[in-house]
Amino acid sequence: MVRLGKLLLTATLLAPLGPVAFAQDVSGVIGGFPAELKAQYDGAPQKILPSAWDNFAAPAKPWKWCHSESYQGNPWRVSVTNELKRLVEGLKADGTVESFEVSDSNNDPAQQINQIRAFIDKGCSIITSIPGSATALDEAIDAAAKAGIPFITAAGSVTSPNAINVDSNYARWGYDMMTAIGKEKADASVLLVEGIAGHPIVVQEREGGDKALAENSGLKVARSVNGNWTANVTKTVVLQAIATNPAPIDAVWTTGSESRVVAEAFAEAGRPAPLITGSITGDALGYWKANPDKYRFEGHAVLPGWTAQTLFRVGVRTLEGQKPKLNTLLIPIPPVHNADLDKWYKDCMTADAVSVFPVPPTDPMPEEWLDAYFANPAPTTGWDYAKVPGACAAQ
Repeated sequence: MVRLGKLLLTATLLAPLGPVAFAQDVSGVIGGFPAELKAQYDGAPQKILPSAWDNFAAPAKPWKWCHSESYQGNPWRVSVTNELKRLVEGLKADGTVESFEVSDSNNDPAQQINQIRAFIDKGCSIITSIPGSATALDEAIDAAAKAGIPFITAAGSVTSPNAINVDSNYARWGYDMMTAIGKEKADASVLLVEGIAGHPIVVQEREGGDKALAENSGLKVARSVNGNWTANVTKTVVLQAIATNPAPIDAVWTTGSESRVVAEAFAEAGRPAPLITGSITGDALGYWKANPDKYRFEGHAVLPGWTAQTLFRVGVRTLEGQKPKLNTLLIPIPPVHNADLDKWYKDCMTADAVSVFPVPPTDPMPEEWLDAYFANPAPTTGWDYAKVPGACAAQ
């Protein structure tokens, strides 16, 4: 059973020592990680705590796997769900998993809370989630923990100490992207295109971007808009920003997977191609292949495939009683440079291939790295990176 009291400070004589002990525990754990993982915690905006699930006993099989989605309105989020479903349903044949159920709250935190509580009432063995809010779901997550149900997030951390967050250092990502713009042109005029306002990732990315702006005083923000991680919304707001900013825009700092429509907007407006940051996608690579003079990119591969895969792997290991060491397990984000776009491109990628996402040539999170995050590590049941479908497999 979950040690609910471990992370809840109480009014005892020992309470003042709690945060110090926690800090020492966390520091010691992180210090034992491989260098590649240790680096992810440098400046991480998430609150890193000891795991509340380090005494969790594996539940009986077959498991009921429930997935609480906050949004399914773009291909990236749909791809996460599809890959998670593929992996979980791969455990049905041997009786490990009984069912896989998905809910979608369409960016309504109150609805997501209701759906999580419904999953609790159904007796789910695990609830995985892309949360729509960093804070709003906490009471529902705590209720799941009280019922002995692990709640594991991806693509955005929550503040409940009873969650397990499978996340990345998005503040570092935002910082690195803005820093890359500064290296390209020290006095660049930058258009900021953010995702869904208030989403945990958006907040973290902006924190990192603002830090880099402060360090690169020559950079100037032309305007900040929200594209909601949706192609048509992004293109509309970028075209509006271009129309109201006749001065040159040298770079576009985006925090999503819509770089192709950003490039299209500038081309349609007759403006020079800016340096675009963000996450690489199949449609962007297709657009680049057809228009190499109209697309310049410097960013990373925040991909739905490995997002779903790491969520699945942490979920399975937790259910097997491997005992995660921390509440937040940070996953490195693979970098993608403009000079390397040909290495990511595949023949099925065109400018219309909005549901095609690149697949890294090697596992971004090797099993030996993931082992470091668990007290009793063992190979992930049902996991083999060699069996991950290629980017063109469904085309």
